[in-house]
Amino acid sequence: MQSTRTLKDRIFLVIKGLGMGAANKVPGVSGGVVAFVAGFYEEFIYSLQRVNKTALKLLVNGRFQSFYKYINGKFLSLLFLGMIVSYFSISKILDYFIEHFELYVWSLFFGMIIGSIYYINKDFKDWNFKSILSLIVGVSLGIAISFLDPAKENDNLFFVFFCGIISVSGMTLPGFSGSFILILLGNYILLLVDSVNALYDTISDMITGDFSFIQNEVRIRLLKVLSVFTLGSVVGLVSFSHILNYVLKHYKSITTASIIGFIVGSLGVVWPWKKTIFKTHGDGSFLLDSRGEKIITNYERFLPQLETQTYIAIVYIILGIIIVLALERYGQHTKTSI
Repeated sequence: MQSTRTLKDRIFLVIKGLGMGAANKVPGVSGGVVAFVAGFYEEFIYSLQRVNKTALKLLVNGRFQSFYKYINGKFLSLLFLGMIVSYFSISKILDYFIEHFELYVWSLFFGMIIGSIYYINKDFKDWNFKSILSLIVGVSLGIAISFLDPAKENDNLFFVFFCGIISVSGMTLPGFSGSFILILLGNYILLLVDSVNALYDTISDMITGDFSFIQNEVRIRLLKVLSVFTLGSVVGLVSFSHILNYVLKHYKSITTASIIGFIVGSLGVVWPWKKTIFKTHGDGSFLLDSRGEKIITNYERFLPQLETQTYIAIVYIILGIIIVLALERYGQHTKTSI
């Protein structure tokens, strides 16, 4: 699946990585949807599943150029470059907008998911008993997951490794939000906020020649947690890609129907009109995380009133749908070069 990519294609691939990275950090949104709609999902899964015994032999034998070509390295490196940049920049901007314009951000995502459902469904014609049953199961699981209560934070390294495996599910399985699963597992703040901030602070300290963080037990613990989480994510990414490559090859209709179901079920998670539920002590006071911020446990959804804010939110929903349709058109254009 190697291809000759123009400079424009490479830039757009980095931008797609930015989109996947930002989407993966938002609870309820799946980076896999970005890959699916933008037209590079199958190449993404194909490239990841090339990380196998053959690739390992090439790497061990020092045949780095052959290894890079074998795993479609140009594609993966550009995509992951966008994701990494997104993790430390775009996602922070996204955090700001969620904090200050929460309704409109969720409305945009809601519209994008509706557009994604249309995109995946429009060319799917293989509806039969098995695919319809898979759709129902996917919808049911998506809805059930969205209403589960989160667990308590747990920094046990074995559990953190498991969280890493689960967290990348949103990159490989459209509609399945890895970040929302981390909220349910109780480790969203620990793994996607505190540990990332610890790495950022550590890099900043090292640049200025300050190595006093070595004596900081909290910082070292967070860096250890981030390392194990990253290792789990890599293992999960490669493992999921091999599994998905197999099921897409042998059970494509059932898998596609399940993906559509997951995405439909995830609409409940990103429903724009909701009230945040925070974790509290027995006396009713808010329970705070290590940064002194209130810990989110879930959302109470409601129907909106017809007012100016609601109309603006609807405009953002329509904008989200338009964005996905635009991505679709670009994806169709670039498929010819893949």
